[in-house]
Amino acid sequence: MDEQRKVAFITGSAKGLGKMAALLLADSGCDIIINYVNSDKEAMELKEHIRSKGVRCLALQGDVTIQEQMKELVHHAIDELGSIDILINNAGPFVRERRLFAEYEPEEINYLMQGNLLGVMQLDHLVLPYMRRKRWGRIVHFGFGHAAEARGWPHRAVYAAAKVGLVSFTKTLAVEEAPQGITVNMICPGDIRGANKEKTIAEVEHEQDEESPRGRPGTGEDIARVIAFLCEERSDFITGNIMDVSGGLDPIRTMIGSQKMSGFN
Repeated sequence: MDEQRKVAFITGSAKGLGKMAALLLADSGCDIIINYVNSDKEAMELKEHIRSKGVRCLALQGDVTIQEQMKELVHHAIDELGSIDILINNAGPFVRERRLFAEYEPEEINYLMQGNLLGVMQLDHLVLPYMRRKRWGRIVHFGFGHAAEARGWPHRAVYAAAKVGLVSFTKTLAVEEAPQGITVNMICPGDIRGANKEKTIAEVEHEQDEESPRGRPGTGEDIARVIAFLCEERSDFITGNIMDVSGGLDPIRTMIGSQKMSGFN
């Protein structure tokens, strides 16, 4: 980081992968904007923890699937901290229940598309003018393993379509904004579940995960380390990339294989 501290805005960051990214970016010297919808207690605790590291921190409540709330979040952040230099689009709704596309309600389709594609594009659009003004910025989107291949993902049709659309947008925006000193990349986490989202590598390195080719579970630190690297000053030559951080796991093939074994088709 340069002498002027960068401001990082991480959506959905009171818990889970977003929280781990916020902590690691704070350790690197960034001021942090935590965003949450319902996790008020966790957000306040995280805010105090981050402030104890000697950086500034805001905890802002707002739903990034609602454009008016996004505008308020961005304006509040700029008023309080002066800029948004790093935008981590971590938040995005996911339905773990397996369902055919025909079984979705129209409202659910709109919600998943808004939360995973349109809302991300709209938030980027709100933040880009501030990055362009400084001719420096880092944008990170979230996808899923092998999203860049645009394969079909049965029983995840809407989520997959949104994220695959986001792959194209990531690559396009990266090219358009490269002359402005702004990088745009996508992180595709493996199947990191539950408490592991907030664990360090050291906490799981001796555990076994039979699904993972690497042999151990993935953690929030695995994802946060890559995000922190992409946000470094000298990472400006890395843009338009779709990065799988999955320990070699292919979530689509694994899920389809388990469905065949269980007779689910």
